[in-house]
Parts: sequence; structure tokens; C-alpha cells
Amino acid sequence: MNIAVEHIATDQPPDEAKARDLDYGWQSGNQVQLLENGEAYFPRVFDAMRAAQREILLETFILFEDKVGHELQGILIEAAQRGVKVVVSLDGFGCGELSAAFLAALADAGVMVQMFDPASKTLGIRTNWFRRLHRKIVVVDAEVAFIGGINFSADHLGDFGPEAKQDYSVQVTGPAVADLHHFALAQSGRQVRTRRGWRRRQQRPSPWATDSGEGLVRLIYRDNLQHRDDIEEAYIYALSKAKKRAVIANAYFFPGYRLLREIRNAARRGVQVQLIMQGQPDVLLAKLAARMLYDYLLKDGVVIHEYCQRPLHGKVALVDDDWSTVGSSNLDPLSLALNLEANVLIRDRAFNQQLYDSLETLSKNHCQVIPAKQKPRLWLWRLTVGFLVFHVMRHFPALTGWLPAHKPRLKPFESQAHD
Repeated sequence: MNIAVEHIATDQPPDEAKARDLDYGWQSGNQVQLLENGEAYFPRVFDAMRAAQREILLETFILFEDKVGHELQGILIEAAQRGVKVVVSLDGFGCGELSAAFLAALADAGVMVQMFDPASKTLGIRTNWFRRLHRKIVVVDAEVAFIGGINFSADHLGDFGPEAKQDYSVQVTGPAVADLHHFALAQSGRQVRTRRGWRRRQQRPSPWATDSGEGLVRLIYRDNLQHRDDIEEAYIYALSKAKKRAVIANAYFFPGYRLLREIRNAARRGVQVQLIMQGQPDVLLAKLAARMLYDYLLKDGVVIHEYCQRPLHGKVALVDDDWSTVGSSNLDPLSLALNLEANVLIRDRAFNQQLYDSLETLSKNHCQVIPAKQKPRLWLWRLTVGFLVFHVMRHFPALTGWLPAHKPRLKPFESQAHD
């Protein structure tokens, strides 16, 4: 049996008047719920999918054929069979091990399956490492949306064992869902129809809402066109406004100098700045890279915790009492300079406190504090090396033709599945 898995390109605008270059402004009157780990996330998103009446849009970096993946597959098949429009967008690297039979079952049921930049292995090695579709977004019936860092895999559940990931997503209801819905439709290559509750923004909105009301939400994203730095700029701007506290919990921490400087400057002016890093990383290089920056930050009063219970996979932050962000973007060169990412910014005191309480429990009970040295050694050397590595990573793919700095185009991808 032949199945067609579309090859999608979210690096370039669609046909409709180059209007993919859109900015999403702050929307008020939303309800945002923090979902910590798969135990909270999977039941909530699966219940929403089971109740879907018209449409399910799903983007994910990783989908595995494990108990979570098979449950998701069954829910999507059942939804498609009862007439729900189901569009699933997968990354060709993160989902590269999915079997043709698994994809065929979805396609045969009417699920529209799309793969971003699929590539076969060369000498047993995957070659499509860079410019990944790293977003994790689900929108159901244009009424409820989920966004964050949790993939559809069993390693986000505690019973997976010591390698189970610590991570976060949010459920959003309210006017901001229209923006998430419009974005997910546009990025999937589907026809976008302007609907009530969504409007095109002519000027890029500030990363900081002018009002401090409750339930304010703004979608921000990173692409390789005109939104290359939006997520990084949002962090920098929020930290520049910080007056009381700032907490960043990030799995892969190796940001550029501007963001590092803003973290340091906040601590210098008396803001309580806390970083929660990986202590037991799933990628050892991530821990080594982050530690190159510790001395630079510690000497100015930044408090650094390493989470040691299991791998940290979260990408969350908060500033003061009402600004927060949750999403897919790490603070490393891959996320900040190459991958396709999406976060939500949230201005809501109750949500900010909920996230703060969760991170405070994490830091107090499951982390070790990195002590500040009286005389930091080699911090300037480490910073210099880090600066060079970051900018090499940032520009090298665009300068070398053999690395995937290309712009994939829509074309069918044929795969064989056997009954």
C-alpha cells in the first residue's frame, strides 16, 4: 500500500500574498492552565481530541510508537472516522523512526499526515539535524489550544523511569486561541480564512503588554524569515523590565551574549535571578556548555540550581509577579538561530504564581545549588569561547551549502507500508 506523506515547508510563506509574515498581538480575557509533565498534559489533550467535533491541528517534534503514541494514533483515527478534519505535522528528524505501517493507519483513516524535511539515513546516520520543526502545538475546534515543550512520547511520564523528563505545557482557552489556530493552519500549509476574533497586525507589538490585566496572552514564534529573534527579544525585554524576581528553567542553556548580559544586569540591580539548569541531562554536551557560563553569571549574584532528579526538558520563565512564558524554545543556538519554535507570553498573576510555586518546589526539593567561587577562574576565557561557539553555530549553516540551510518545498513523499 502506498501512502503519501506531504513534505511541508514552514520556512517560507505560502501563496496568499506573503501574509505568513504576521505578528500576533496581546489578547485579553484568556484562561491559561499550567500542565506539568505527561501526567497532567496527556489526559487533558486527549480528552479535548476525543470531544472534537470539527478539527484537530497537531504539530510535534517527536512522536514515538510507544503507549502514548499508540493512544494518540487511536484517538486521531477515531476522530477522522467520525468526520473530524485532522491535520498532523511531524518533524522529519524527531519522527524519523516512525514505521510506514503506523503512518499508513493514520492516512487510511483520513488523517492528513505531513512530514517536515524528511530524509533517509546515510550510512546509518540521520543527516537532517538542523532547522527542525521543534514546535509542540495542538488546537481543537479553534476553541482550545495546547502549547509547550511536551512531545507525544512515554518518556514524559514518571513510570518511564529515571530518564523520564520534567516538562511543562499550557492549556489556553479564550480569544488567544484564534491566533494559535490561525498560526497552526498557516504553518500546516492549509488555507487560512480570516475569522472573527483574529486580525492582522500591521506593527509588531511590544513583548510587554501595555496593560497588566489578567488573562493576557500573546503568541510569539521563531522562523528563518522575518521572525528570527522574536523569542530571544521577548526574554531580553522582559528581563530589562524586571524589578523583583526572574526565574528561568531551561533544558538547554547556551544563549547569546545579549541575553546573558541582560540576565547579569538584572541581578546587578538587585533582581533575584534564579536559573534552573540540567543536572542529569539527556545530552551531556548541554550540561558542559551551560557550565562554561556559570562563573560569568555567579559573580554578579545569579543563583544557579541544577535539577538532579531526572532530565529537565522544560522551557519556561517568569519575571516579577505577572509575566511568564511557556513554549518549545530552548535558550541555545539550535532553538534561537535554527529551529522553528513557538512560545506564548502570559500576563496573569495567578498563572505566574502557579508557575513560581512549581519551580520553587523543584529548586528546593530536587536541585543542588552551584556555589559562587570567591575568585572565578577563567570566566573571561569561557565567555569568549562561548561567544565564538554560539555565533559559529548561528551562521555556519547558512554559509555552507552541504548543511541543511535549504528551503524545503511542498512535494509528495512516498513510503511503502505492508499489511
